[in-house]
Amino acid sequence: MFDSIRNHKKYLMGFLLILIIPSFVLFGVQGFNESDQRGAVVATVDGQEITQREWDQAHQAESQRLREAMPTLDVKLLDSEEARYATLERLVRQRVLAVAAQKLSLYTSDQRLARDLQENEVIASLRRPDGTLDVEAYRQLVGRQGMSPEMFEAQVRADLSQRQVSQGIQGSGFATEGLAKVSLDAFFEQREVRVARFAASEFAARVTLTDADIETFYTSNPALFQSQEQADVEYLVLDTATLQKSITLAEADVRAYYDQNATRLSGNEERRASHILLTLSPDASAADKDAVREKAATLLAQVKAAPQTFAEVAKANSQDPGSAASGGDLDFFARGAMVKAFEEAVFALPKGGISDLVETEFGFHIIQLTDIKVPEPRSFESMRAEIEADLKKQQAQKQFADTAEAFSNLVYEQGDNLTAAAERFKLELQTVKGFTRQPQPGAGPLANERLLNAIFAADSIDKKRNTEAIETASGQLVSARIDNYSPARTQPLTEVQAQVRQRLLAQRAAELARETGEKQLAAWKSGTDANGLTAALVVSRDNSQGLNGAVLNAALSADPKQLPAWVGVNLADQGYTIVKVDKVLPRQPRDAQALAQEVQQYSQWWSSAESMAYYDTLKERFKVRIKVPAPKPAALPAS
Repeated sequence: MFDSIRNHKKYLMGFLLILIIPSFVLFGVQGFNESDQRGAVVATVDGQEITQREWDQAHQAESQRLREAMPTLDVKLLDSEEARYATLERLVRQRVLAVAAQKLSLYTSDQRLARDLQENEVIASLRRPDGTLDVEAYRQLVGRQGMSPEMFEAQVRADLSQRQVSQGIQGSGFATEGLAKVSLDAFFEQREVRVARFAASEFAARVTLTDADIETFYTSNPALFQSQEQADVEYLVLDTATLQKSITLAEADVRAYYDQNATRLSGNEERRASHILLTLSPDASAADKDAVREKAATLLAQVKAAPQTFAEVAKANSQDPGSAASGGDLDFFARGAMVKAFEEAVFALPKGGISDLVETEFGFHIIQLTDIKVPEPRSFESMRAEIEADLKKQQAQKQFADTAEAFSNLVYEQGDNLTAAAERFKLELQTVKGFTRQPQPGAGPLANERLLNAIFAADSIDKKRNTEAIETASGQLVSARIDNYSPARTQPLTEVQAQVRQRLLAQRAAELARETGEKQLAAWKSGTDANGLTAALVVSRDNSQGLNGAVLNAALSADPKQLPAWVGVNLADQGYTIVKVDKVLPRQPRDAQALAQEVQQYSQWWSSAESMAYYDTLKERFKVRIKVPAPKPAALPAS
């Protein structure tokens, strides 16, 4: 995509988060019906309540998901009011889409659900060597999320149905080249400016501080000079990666595994097929269905009589927009890529064979198998490392399932130490000194929000007991305990005097820079010669010329009807900047390729905007009420 728009994607970040982040929260948790247990009502959708407890659970689940995906993420961002309110908005949006899907009768078929589950990499890893699903491992996987397989599949089905509510709007959006050009030319308009900077650092030498000034600033700002609470923590990690290290394989087992699975491990057979599709509406009448079947039967007879004409017949008659133009060709695919009935027909055909009519949720298919690709068998030695890794992983997963409960019980029963658990399960007792509630990047499983809360819980601090075994990632349990604890405290002035002086000096220098800049701005506005401005710069949203974001925004926001325009921008501790806007210039012409990319990107933005407008309509239709006030946005620098 073109760089200029991509560099400004932050303007749409919040909007896109609302649009595309999928559901990770299970609704309708049983057992919390009483109002005193569920907490206050924070929002309503179509008369259905969302409670404080549901909001808290949703935010905890979302935070944990983000922490697992981005271990170095600053936990303070997840604990902010803005992050929590964003979770509530997503929770409301999920409810709105769920209600809309129900009222619009948008249903996810069993075939669509099965295809989505087959594409889930985590579930795919639970398949046995013969391709069948390890049902017990599957139950344990979803059980760790507090669900049964039926509940999990119902959640996935609901999520797929909800996506249909907005996909139609997003897929239909487009923008003409003329509209895109007018909008983008205005957005990337250029301006010729001159700048005067009053950097706070340049005024530091003019500031004089006394001991009384320093003491007054220290006593007035105790929160700035607090040391964080810290703890020396020891912890154990039980996971499949750790268990794999202790597994030794017998040569006979490795050889037997190769003999039984050589074909599968060498790669999956792939088949290439072409098809003719006659589509059928889900609500088609019996008469309409018979008519489509009759037409398909006629085409089937035609291609069976002359198989070499299959591609021509597909081009002329197939209603699959993705393959008709290429004679119905679907290229190579393996098992699991197509719906079940279609797949079974393809893998039952000989090369060159043509199927009978195959009915799927899409309509009636006529299939011709055009090629078969069988991978070359690989030798035992070339596959040894892969087989050993596979076997160790399988055995480690089984060991984890067998030992997880025992590990959890032991760290609870012998709650005053982790040594017993370390010795029994042959785990390394790890330690970290000076650990805080805001762990540094690389903290690993200790960065998990649930574990953090457990480590710094009152019982853990006061009694130095083990935390419960907490799942910090899929197939990973961690228990920790505090060995030594130091509470937060305001540091004595003698310890932080240099820091206090530095802060006060920066504050006074920034104030002096602002005062000087404001006086100079008033003088230039009154007609004084504008000496001290930089040479002319041509700036725009895609070429800032090194200007601070707030300064660039001020320059581009100046009234073009009143040029030259003077603008002052307070940059807080950085100082003050004056901008003189002299000219408004048109955007540089774009070549055909760049313009085409811009129109495509603009169309995507337009589709997103239409989706948001449709969502706003649904919110109004379903009487959405959020009863929690939105957090106030951060104050912008004064100008």
